[in-house]
Amino acid sequence: MTVLTPAEVSARSGLAVSALHHYEREGLIASTRTEGGQRRYARDTLRRLAFIRAAARVGVSLAEIRAALATLPGGRVPTAADWEVLAARWQAELDDRIAALQRLRSDLSSCISCGCLSLDTCALHNPGDDYARAHPSGNRLLGRNESGAEVRRRASAP
Repeated sequence: MTVLTPAEVSARSGLAVSALHHYEREGLIASTRTEGGQRRYARDTLRRLAFIRAAARVGVSLAEIRAALATLPGGRVPTAADWEVLAARWQAELDDRIAALQRLRSDLSSCISCGCLSLDTCALHNPGDDYARAHPSGNRLLGRNESGAEVRRRASAP
C-alpha cells in the first residue's frame, strides 16, 4: 500500500496540514503512525478528501459528511455511485437552503433600497409594525410587568 506524508497529501489535495489533522480528529480520515510517531496517509485518502471538499462546498456539514461516510462498507473510499446516492439524499435539504438564501438576498436588497436597514421596523417587511405594538416607547430597554405595562429592565450582572 502506498502511503503519503501529511505534506504530500497537503500539496496534492490543496488542504493545509492543519485541515488534515482537523478532519482526522473529526473522524473523516484516518492515518497510521511510523515508529517515530509521524502520520502517514493511505493514497486513497486523496479521494476521500475530494469527496469531503465537494460535499462541504455545497453546504453539507462535517457531521453529515461523517454520517454519510460511516454508511460505506468497511470505511471504503466513496465511488461515483456513492456520491450519486448521497447527493440525492442531500438534494432536498440543499434546495431548502438555496431558497432560504434567495429570500435573504431579496430581503437584504429591499431593506437596503428602502434605507431603514431594520427588518424589525421596516415598512416593507413589517407593514403592521409589530415592533411598535410590542414596544410603544420604542425603547428596547423597557420590558413588561405582569399587568402588561412597560417597565425599565434591570441591567444584567456581568
